[in-house]
Parts: sequence; structure tokens; C-alpha cells
Amino acid sequence: MRKDRVRVAAHLAVYVVLFLAGGLAFGWLLGSLGYLIGMVGTSLAAAVLANWLSVRIFENRNLLDVGLWWNRVSARNLGIGLAGGGGAAALVLAPPLAIRAAHLAATPSDQATFGSFAFVALVLAAGVFGEELLFRGYGFQILLAANGPYATIAPVGVLFALLHGNNPNITWLGLGNTTGFGILLGYAWLRSRDLWLPIGLHFGWNFTLPLFGVNLSGLRMRVTGYEMAWTAPPVWSGGAYGPEGSILTSGVVLLLFLYLWKAPLKRQYSPITDPPLESAPCEVSRPLPS
Repeated sequence: MRKDRVRVAAHLAVYVVLFLAGGLAFGWLLGSLGYLIGMVGTSLAAAVLANWLSVRIFENRNLLDVGLWWNRVSARNLGIGLAGGGGAAALVLAPPLAIRAAHLAATPSDQATFGSFAFVALVLAAGVFGEELLFRGYGFQILLAANGPYATIAPVGVLFALLHGNNPNITWLGLGNTTGFGILLGYAWLRSRDLWLPIGLHFGWNFTLPLFGVNLSGLRMRVTGYEMAWTAPPVWSGGAYGPEGSILTSGVVLLLFLYLWKAPLKRQYSPITDPPLESAPCEVSRPLPS
């Protein structure tokens, strides 16, 4: 048992060092592309590097084996995730608009174009992919295999929130909600054993918020030429941090847990966390081994 813990700790340390080293290298390479592209590109490239090398060195497998196979089950789980994330964001913002606690105000200085729309979508997708690889990829999976879900999902969820702690205008409620999302995304991986469900949830939420013209984790994404102007106090709107700092989001996170519990998901086979393929339950979807 002690040897297993030492082995997991060593693998996790290498994983973190690879990510940090990749961050330094890719940050230097991509820094000239501007703050947003450089930051997102660096995070994505470093997460890919850390997962690819770790799974190759320690498992003799390829990057897809962290839960990135593409099959019918993957597509279904991605769709369920997108519907849940996008629907949850709409559920936070549509009722205040309906009862006139907020309204959409035109922002003439923001030109809504297909190019800006596609750019924001691409940046958000890259950011989500990088974060899910980092927080639900190889490091998360070896911890889960060694320590179980209760000792893994909550601590990684807290770490996920803490690394958002430097975002502009962060609040304690926003930090708490981000912790809830981190735990939710870990639970999503546990339910599906692929990365497509948490990627879908994460992207569905992140992409829908800017469509309403609100801040995303304290950052403003100008997409539609409108912004959501609130008459309700910050505890409902989230203030300058955006809806993720709202008590409405706290309630919706709980609803998302219920959604994932009841959703018609099909669990895939994870070579990192599950028993050998020949002994896995027959109802588990089994991608071809590497």
C-alpha cells in the first residue's frame, strides 16, 4: 500500500512538473500572440503535453486513453453535457429577464460579427479543453484510482476554484460556486468515465453566458452587441464577476447534480481507473484498447 502511494505521488509530481515546464515553454512561444490567445493557448498546450507524456511514460498508452476516444457514446455524452451546461446558464439568466429584474441593453460600440462570434467560440472551446485535460485528465484519474471518488473529486474541485481565484472581481460566493462546478465536473467524469461529458457541460455553460452579454468568471466576452443590465442587487446578478457569483448559480449547480444523476448516460471503459478490460462489466462501453 505504501509503495502504491509513493508511486502515485511520484507520477502526480511528474505530471505537475510537466505542466509547469510546458507552461513556461509555451508561454514564451505564444506570448507574442496577445494576452488572451497566449494564456489559453499556453494552458491548452501545456495540458496536452503533461497528459500525453505522462500516459505514455507511466501507462504505455496514448493521449486518447485519458477519455478522449470518439464513438457514439462519446457523442451522446457530449450532447448531454452541452444541453445541461447551456440549459443551466439559460435557467440562471432567463427568469430575471422574464420578471424584469434585468434587461438587455444595446452596446453600439460592440460590433456583433460572425468573425467575433467564431473567435470567442474557438477561444472558449480551447480554454475548456485545456482545463478539463488538466483537472480531469491523467493526474485526476490516478488519484481517483488510488484514493476513490470522495478523496479525489472534492479536493480537485477546490483546487479548480483556487486557480480561478485571481480572476477579476472574484467574490467569496463566486469562489464557492466555482468549487461547486469543479466538484460537479469531477462527478461528470465519474458518471461517464470519458472527458466528453465534462467538456460538454463546461463549454455549454461558458458559451451560453456571453450570449446574454454577462461576464464570464470576471471576464467580458463581447459577442452579440448587447449586455445584460441588472436592477437586482449583486447577490442575484453576481456583480462584476458575472452570474457565477450569484446565488441563482448556487441553486442551479445543485440542479445540475440531479441532472447528471438522472441523465441517460452510458459509462465508458477507462484503462487508467478501471479493472482490466476482460473483467469490466458487460454494460460498460469498451473502446478499442491502444
